[in-house]
Amino acid sequence: MRMIPGKPLRTGSRAEMRVFDQLRAAFSMPDQNGWFALHSLNLPRHEYKRFGEIDFVICGPGGLFVLEVKGGGVSCHDGIWQTTNRYGETERLRESPFKQAEGALHGLQKKLPPFLSNIFMVGYGVVMPDVERIPDSAEWDRAVFADGRDFRQFEKWLEIFIRYWHAKDSRKTAGTPSQLKELRQYLRPDFEAIVPLHVSAHEVETRIARLTEDQLRLIDIVEVNHRVLCSGGAGTGKTMLALELAKRWIASGMKTALVCHSPWLKSFLERKAVPGLTVSLAKSIHITCRRIGIEKFDAMIVDEGQDILNMDALDHLNSCLYGGISKGRWCFFHDTNNQSGLCGSFVPDAYDHLESLRPVQVPLKTNCRNSLQILKRIQDDLNADVGNSGVGDGPAVREVVVSDADNAIQALEKELHYLMDGEGFDPGDIIILSPFPFTRSWTSSLSKGLRDSISVLDDASPRNMPRNSIGFAQIADFKGLESEVVILVDMLTPGHLDFRSLHYVGMSRARALLSLICICWDMTPEK
Repeated sequence: MRMIPGKPLRTGSRAEMRVFDQLRAAFSMPDQNGWFALHSLNLPRHEYKRFGEIDFVICGPGGLFVLEVKGGGVSCHDGIWQTTNRYGETERLRESPFKQAEGALHGLQKKLPPFLSNIFMVGYGVVMPDVERIPDSAEWDRAVFADGRDFRQFEKWLEIFIRYWHAKDSRKTAGTPSQLKELRQYLRPDFEAIVPLHVSAHEVETRIARLTEDQLRLIDIVEVNHRVLCSGGAGTGKTMLALELAKRWIASGMKTALVCHSPWLKSFLERKAVPGLTVSLAKSIHITCRRIGIEKFDAMIVDEGQDILNMDALDHLNSCLYGGISKGRWCFFHDTNNQSGLCGSFVPDAYDHLESLRPVQVPLKTNCRNSLQILKRIQDDLNADVGNSGVGDGPAVREVVVSDADNAIQALEKELHYLMDGEGFDPGDIIILSPFPFTRSWTSSLSKGLRDSISVLDDASPRNMPRNSIGFAQIADFKGLESEVVILVDMLTPGHLDFRSLHYVGMSRARALLSLICICWDMTPEK
């Protein structure tokens, strides 16, 4: 069945997303290709509500049908209906789901022009994919209700459901292809079916949370080798793999430390709460050992290893690992791209020392963070190797080039309003990154309303990122972390060598949408 739009509109309901997938798979035979379904159809006028929303409208030669979806647990006591979500939160319904669906159908019929409303067979149904059974009742017919058992054979249930409504009024004939086309255009015109920017960004998010085939192979390689140097550009999944490797080593009985340089990254890793894992800064690994009452670790994983590739840091790790760096079990995840001067220190001699120990070297080539558009921009502007895109398409990179700071502040204000008011992003989806502290950033000069909505993050923030405010951080602090939307400010346009490392780290933090607000460097006296 054709779905309009082709991807689910942004919804917190897992049940709706499951029904979306079932509808897309239904009626796929050539003689059934006249069927289509609309997700989340808004009704400006409802039979008895100021406005309404229909979960799904199904249309085809067999008629027009409304489906109301209820996920989670459902109960009814003394005529009062309630639903319970996966977090155990209970919500009281104003009316039964069957009355909701019937009311939505009547509201939709009143919206249709006469030349369409008198043609199609109509009906309504309720789908509860998480409920195995509810009692039969005089208040509804069993044929209009799909429980968990029906949901597993959804197309078969749809066929019975449609036959039930046809039996109610056998006088109605099938709609013609041209009538169906008119109905589709009326219900959701083409211009209305354009997916908003925040939805396309959300689609990128859903494709990111997975391990790629290359990465799964890496974990298998690391498990059978004692010493591994794993290299990969920003976004190739090094942190995700470090956590997965930690789980496996801990499961095999090894006391494992995950080490990094940045307090921000340490806080983020601790929030992931891998049972039994010790997260430590490299410089305080000795203190960590004493605190948990051990002499040394059985295995050690280093994330963002380029920040601690110097002999002093290696000496710290060496003394806290059984067998030391030369004979112990470890894996260094590091980025070979130039990030010098931002965080920690990289000394070529230290890297040469690790290589002299003949570790297995595994390059990561698949980028699983950045959309193709962000990836291409980083490669074109900075000539940085950040792997091949495993995420796919996303929104285009947005860029505003201005001549001075005053214009930059105005552009930043306009961009924030556009993203939140015009495109529907939540404030917590957005991070503003700058090379400077907040007080020196353009961000501090925004209008009071926007300025008050900004949270200046610190090293504890990754434990509990605020969802109701826009985040602000310095680029060096946010290294190793990521955000759905990143706005990069307070810099010249990409291409200036003095800003290359800052641009590389800042641009690669964006998972789905990157926005650049910058001053054109070829107009500045320093060029």
